[in-house]
Amino acid sequence: MTIDWGGRGGVAAHQPANPSDPGDPAYDWTRYDAAIEAAAQQGISVLLTIWGTPAWANGGRAPQWPPTSPVSLHDFAFAAASRYSGRYTTSAGATLPRVSLWLAWNEPNNPVYLLPQYTRVHGRWAMASAATYAKLCTALYRGVHAAQQSAKVACGATAPRGNDLPQSSRPSADPISFLRNVRAAGLRNFDAWAHHPYYGSRFETPTTQPPASTRAIELGNIDVLIRELTRLYGPRRVWITEYGFQTSPPDPYYGVSWTKQARYLAEAFAIARRNPRIDLLCWFLLKDDVPLGGWQSGLETSDGRRKPAFGVYQHLFGSRTDTRLGSVRPPDRGAA
Repeated sequence: MTIDWGGRGGVAAHQPANPSDPGDPAYDWTRYDAAIEAAAQQGISVLLTIWGTPAWANGGRAPQWPPTSPVSLHDFAFAAASRYSGRYTTSAGATLPRVSLWLAWNEPNNPVYLLPQYTRVHGRWAMASAATYAKLCTALYRGVHAAQQSAKVACGATAPRGNDLPQSSRPSADPISFLRNVRAAGLRNFDAWAHHPYYGSRFETPTTQPPASTRAIELGNIDVLIRELTRLYGPRRVWITEYGFQTSPPDPYYGVSWTKQARYLAEAFAIARRNPRIDLLCWFLLKDDVPLGGWQSGLETSDGRRKPAFGVYQHLFGSRTDTRLGSVRPPDRGAA
């Protein structure tokens, strides 16, 4: 579940007087409290992704621009992890459930979620997103762990591909280059590296290996990412925090048939479970988006009809209980 720090529907629309205090009146946790309590009642583990800078923290810019100081993100992460520590009691007397899984930002190698991707330094292009992200994830990691010592915080959440073209209209970074650059920028502390190994076309399957020239990391070549992660950081854990296949209907361009989606879901979870480094896989999402231009990989249609993948997903958990393989995002949409 994405917890928006700033932007539309964000927790901190106004600057708090005491940013480390989850009870500061500037914070509005209402919809997150409700979603996390409902998940706990159903036995669902929640993974919280913190993303989006409030305008007051980045000089009035959009949420994908980083905070002026990473301290403000550290303080918010501490407040969020304190509120969902399993020990926090609301003014109404309710003790909120614990959230022990956390993710720093979303797809920082994608300009939709982090800007700028590249800047000119001494006449040469530099991957600014990696340098920025090293600070963001370090701040978030420290903030969460200060509130919950045993929590797990993942960095990365990288998009599966990037164009590596600093002068293009929408520059982005490929996931391997991004990983190398965050290491060079000083990122050291995280409990897992997260990635979104989405397919590249409707003709691919979970086992498809994209051409090396594309520098894409999909599920079929996830070992390429794991080998580089091991080289740079040792045997860190791996989280697949978004994955899914869109369906046709409703999307005739990127979607596969409902039958193929169900088969690919089973194959994807089987791949993840066989890999000793992968701890979790989140299917994105529970229900199709209403606009056709949105994401259509739901286990249900937008009007609530269950696709065959819904039953396959149920069977995954009926055949093997593994709470690490499920999470929910966000309150108004949902993933599985």
